[in-house]
Amino acid sequence: MKRILTAIAVVAASVSAAAAEDVAAGATAFKKCVSCHDVGPTAKNKVGPVLNGLDGRKSGSIAGYSYSDANKNSGITWDEANFLDYIKDPKAKVPGTKMVFAGIKTEAEAKNLWAYLKQYDAEGKTK
Repeated sequence: MKRILTAIAVVAASVSAAAAEDVAAGATAFKKCVSCHDVGPTAKNKVGPVLNGLDGRKSGSIAGYSYSDANKNSGITWDEANFLDYIKDPKAKVPGTKMVFAGIKTEAEAKNLWAYLKQYDAEGKTK
């Protein structure tokens, strides 16, 4: 019984460590985005909108940001699947978007970036 509990504890610790590594790797990936986007409690719209509260947010909905009609009318509600599809080639996912970005081509990096972004709620606090 003791061995089973030890094995469960090891698995739980490795899952937690993997999740933390994803967020840390996502913070590194976000360096590709920071010139245009901001996150956190003092985030402001830049060339691109604030990315706080992205998970579950409708595309084109941040107040005070001038979105393209393509983004406003895309019908996208941001979740992992939509984000992963968008971030690899924004102009292919939303033709007419004004986002100029070559994309993140590796799925692992895109997933890490999503893990980093989804930790921020709408006020920029980490969950």
